[in-house]
Formats: sequence, C-alpha cells, structure tokens
Amino acid sequence: MRFESRELKSYAEPVNANRLVEGEFYFTVQFADERLLVPIITTWVFLGRKLDPDYVEETLYFQDVDSYGDGARYGSPDTEGARFCVYAENEINHFFEFEDALEEMMKCALRRVSHSGEQPNS
Repeated sequence: MRFESRELKSYAEPVNANRLVEGEFYFTVQFADERLLVPIITTWVFLGRKLDPDYVEETLYFQDVDSYGDGARYGSPDTEGARFCVYAENEINHFFEFEDALEEMMKCALRRVSHSGEQPNS
C-alpha cells in the first residue's frame, strides 16, 4: 500500500468557524509536549451555534463522538457521560477537518523521525 506523497505546509490550517457544518466530524490536534512529538487527537461532532440563549457572545458547540453515536444530544435529559465543549469562534485553532488533521499528523511523523536521528524511508 502506498500513500500519495504531498507537499506539507509549514503552518497549520484549522477549520474556519464559518465553514463548520452541523453534524459533521472535526478533529482536535494538540500536543502533550513542547517539541510537538506526542499528539493528542480527539474526534468531535459540531452541534451548532449559540445553543444556549444565556450566552451573549457567538458560541460554537461540539460533542464527543462516542456519546453522539450513542444518541445523547445537547439539552436532552439523558446526557450522562457525554462531553460537550463550548468555544468562541476565535478559540478553535486546534480544530481541523480530516485532511488538515492528517497533514498535522504527517508533520508530527516527520518531526519524530528527525528527532530520533533516523532517515525517512523513500
């Protein structure tokens, strides 16, 4: 099996808040270390905007993929164990669409190879 090679950007391209689609999956890519060698990836479902009328500012709501798949929904009484995240539009710089999350992981793989002193396979 061979994955098509590609030129990777030197910068991250998180999803633009204006492009979020309700019910679609997005991926957070964060790192547990300063060298960006230990990724933490989580899958979220975008639920919508300003679902709580008590919030004054524009807010974005996400739910963990497991509880979403189990049928839990924001605002319903049966949400035990579900994780919901609420962000302002300018706070989602770690949310990516699939292809862009994949590119972040490819860059991580290259950093790991570089850090270990090994040469990447041709």
